[in-house]
Amino acid sequence: MADIHIRRDHHLGLRAARKVAWQWAEQAEEKFDMSCTYAESDTCDEVQFTRSGVSGTLKVTKDHFELDAQLGFLLGAFKDRIEGEIVKNLDVLLAAKTPSAKKTAARKKAT
Repeated sequence: MADIHIRRDHHLGLRAARKVAWQWAEQAEEKFDMSCTYAESDTCDEVQFTRSGVSGTLKVTKDHFELDAQLGFLLGAFKDRIEGEIVKNLDVLLAAKTPSAKKTAARKKAT
């Protein structure tokens, strides 16, 4: 069994981070056929995700995301590729929510 652990710090606050987590969960359901459940609390939300051969959690706080996943035997062979895809997806979602990314996108549209 292979484990994946990813942590990403952010400065979004819980409200905006929650939106990113919802987007991540929706993408996981659509692209990877995951079953996701979302539980909110005052200080830390948690997305639990699962599908055949994969299970894990994405914890969301006001200043970081922390993802832990366990891959079954067959998917364990693809750990690096799966981890890379998760990192890419989460980083893209986070970049879209940062103020500097919005300014850059606005500048690109203007030119």
